[in-house]
Amino acid sequence: MHEIAYEISTDPDRLDVARVHRWLATDAYWALGRPLAKQRAAISGSLNFGAYHSTTGEQHAYARVVTDHATFAWLCDVYVAPDARGGGLGTRLVTAVRDHLAPHGLRRVLLATADAHGLYAKVGFEPLADSAKWMTLGLQ
Repeated sequence: MHEIAYEISTDPDRLDVARVHRWLATDAYWALGRPLAKQRAAISGSLNFGAYHSTTGEQHAYARVVTDHATFAWLCDVYVAPDARGGGLGTRLVTAVRDHLAPHGLRRVLLATADAHGLYAKVGFEPLADSAKWMTLGLQ
């Protein structure tokens, strides 16, 4: 089996929004039932990454970053299509996100995950050293 070549892009016009919405709203534990309008708004206000098959152009993965491009970023909505899993695409996608953000000199890039700690650790993410400093406001 040979490795599939992917192109990772931040061009929002390349996103298959309907596909991203379907992935997240039906298969991602953190976004189940998310309405399409909410997904469109999230995409509009974020830096988006898509991973595209180099031959067909079909989108196989997605990640979203909420950032001010100066001090902080939050990585979220990372998703790899089921048929593209197991070949390192998730690691490549998160590495591309990290490398894209690096020149901005951000103080911190955060994420939350219930099940992919190993993937993010490969790219340099670590558990919070002092989680007692952090608070959350959950409005819904």
